[in-house]
Amino acid sequence: MEDTNIQLNMKQIYFCERNEIKFSDEHVEVNSEKLSQESLGDNTPEQCAYKLMREHYSKVLSRQYENIVILSGAGTSVGIGGGGKKGKTMRGLWSAVVSELKFKTLEKFSEDVKFTPVSEEYTDLEGLLSKAILSEAFSPREDVQAIIDKIEGIIRRECSLELPDNAPHERFLRKLTARKLKYSRAKIFTLNYDLLFEQAASKGGYVVIDGFCFNTPRVFNGINYDYDIVIRNNNRSLSEENFAPKVFHLYKPHGSLDWDRHNGIVIKSSNPLKTVMIYPSSSKYEASYEQPYFEMISRFQNELRKKNTLLMVIGFSFYDKHITAMIMEALNSNPSITIVVISPDLEKGENFIALKEKSKKQRGIILINETFENFTRYYPYSEIYDYVEGGIQQDESL
Repeated sequence: MEDTNIQLNMKQIYFCERNEIKFSDEHVEVNSEKLSQESLGDNTPEQCAYKLMREHYSKVLSRQYENIVILSGAGTSVGIGGGGKKGKTMRGLWSAVVSELKFKTLEKFSEDVKFTPVSEEYTDLEGLLSKAILSEAFSPREDVQAIIDKIEGIIRRECSLELPDNAPHERFLRKLTARKLKYSRAKIFTLNYDLLFEQAASKGGYVVIDGFCFNTPRVFNGINYDYDIVIRNNNRSLSEENFAPKVFHLYKPHGSLDWDRHNGIVIKSSNPLKTVMIYPSSSKYEASYEQPYFEMISRFQNELRKKNTLLMVIGFSFYDKHITAMIMEALNSNPSITIVVISPDLEKGENFIALKEKSKKQRGIILINETFENFTRYYPYSEIYDYVEGGIQQDESL
């Protein structure tokens, strides 16, 4: 009975085919083998377990990958933001909606669209919006559409975040882009509407290739992802070009707060009149087949098929079925792909179960129990490739 209780209290923090790390208040287990007290040294079991985990994933991430892809979910924004406003989970967005519209209004709204009665503890904002949009499509009502518009307005407002000085985004970009320039540019696919990565890029002097042209107005065209930035050598007798450092690709498959649609085209705007975003609802799967979303999601699928690819999935719950399906398809069809999943909720999330089971049988799948902030701190840093004007940039945070 005592051993059973110990097992129930074990926290699993690292999964892959060859290693599984977990710990309790009393000891650490690696592949079901207890570490000796001498191995712990002066560390607590938790400290020892996390140290081992970081050593393991640092070795994996230190390898040279020809193609690096990042899928960023809500976990890269939750709890981050300046000016008193921080990124929220879906539960947090629900609380913001209840606070502004009041629960009685939402209760009547759910009745009007024939949705399961909600409670103040209800958190499936996506489910409610899905039903409301479907109801509005079949039987339009001005009062229902008004509430939908208000909810979407609250989502836009709560996702309008300011990058604080201590945010991990710039540190992540610095480490991510510090690699051999002969390899393809690192590519970030973020499902978040906010502009935290854009703000971090601006602050750190990075060039973002985001599908929009560089002249004004900045119009979206997928062909812009095929362009690159090089430094021309003054000596025209040399034919080779030097790729500029500090450049990465940014894709936003669910849209962005600074995208506007004007006369059928999508442009960048600091004050959009009709924000181009896929709001949380079941219709987002259909919307993903429209432009510019389809361009983004198609490129994501294509990147996962390339050889020697590293996919880092950060703060994504695997709730979006169409994106999850692409990842699972890549695991089954691309033998050279490595997938590293980073989330502080590996034990809680039911959607991680299939990946955990798959990681026991298949190489190249690693699950890490880590926050985005801690991950950026321990992500291995290739200082030799971090070039800036005047020399090599040192990372003072390490």
